[in-house]
Amino acid sequence: MSIIPQKLKKDDKVMIVAPARGLKLIGADCRRIAEERLKNLGLEVAFANNTTDENFDMFGSASVEKRAQDINQAFADKSVKAVITVIGGFNSNEILKYLDYDLIKNNPKIFMGFSDITSLHTALYAKTGLVTYYGPHYSSLGMLKGCEYTLENAVKMLFETGEKELTPSKEWSDDLWFLDQEKREFIKNEGWWQIQSGSASGTIIGGNLCTFILSLGTPFRPKFEKDTILFIEDDEMSNLATFDRNLQALINQPDFENVKGLVIGRFQKASKATREALTFILNKKELKDMPIIANIDMGHTTPIATIPLGGFARIENGRIFIKD
Repeated sequence: MSIIPQKLKKDDKVMIVAPARGLKLIGADCRRIAEERLKNLGLEVAFANNTTDENFDMFGSASVEKRAQDINQAFADKSVKAVITVIGGFNSNEILKYLDYDLIKNNPKIFMGFSDITSLHTALYAKTGLVTYYGPHYSSLGMLKGCEYTLENAVKMLFETGEKELTPSKEWSDDLWFLDQEKREFIKNEGWWQIQSGSASGTIIGGNLCTFILSLGTPFRPKFEKDTILFIEDDEMSNLATFDRNLQALINQPDFENVKGLVIGRFQKASKATREALTFILNKKELKDMPIIANIDMGHTTPIATIPLGGFARIENGRIFIKD
């Protein structure tokens, strides 16, 4: 049974943690903007002990022990109401065996991040039933322009109760915004791609696809419960052939028969994913009877919505509704 953490309210404290890479990677202007945004929401911002550790390894990360310690302490701290990750990376799955899942289960609170942080989302849900939020990092909130949709959707999900309808952003970007906050390229959003029509509802499972499959065969892989809606996305390192084979790895799981709907985040430009090509690779026997919607605001382009993993989704005639 899912555990839904309490919503945020004014004067709550949020703790910034670094399960993968740390703050050293983030520019001073980005940090300032992100902190101001959170404070403007009435939140107190604190940083875990090892987010700014100077003894980072070749991946920009603190030690396994320090990263796990920060997360355990953030959940143990009664004054902390939400835990937000600095940024993604490649090695969050190193710390899974060192988390105190009993402590986390007994102190449920909001946990938010995306990309490589999928390892933590899957582990927390599999081991505790905690609903977590696939949404912006602390660094994501440091985007000067084009952050409105991201922030608006995060606020709706983290502060408000009830069902929300996901709607497409007006425009999106896949530029290196963190290198030049003023020089931006925005593209008009053509909307979602309804690859297959239909209706379905159930528990939301998913995240970053290439990270999710790292959990296969481990105790950190959440089950596809009866009536699962799979939400997945991938980054520019994944072309359609890689995406196809990784998706097939999930289809080959014995409980995939419980998946009743598929929602796919927008691909980055480098993936060269056209609607026609994606439709071709999704033409699989195991997917034929389910609604499939792609090109939603989830993943490595910006802006992004906040998705409650372990929460509930309802797909109806090309529309998506979610709640935690």
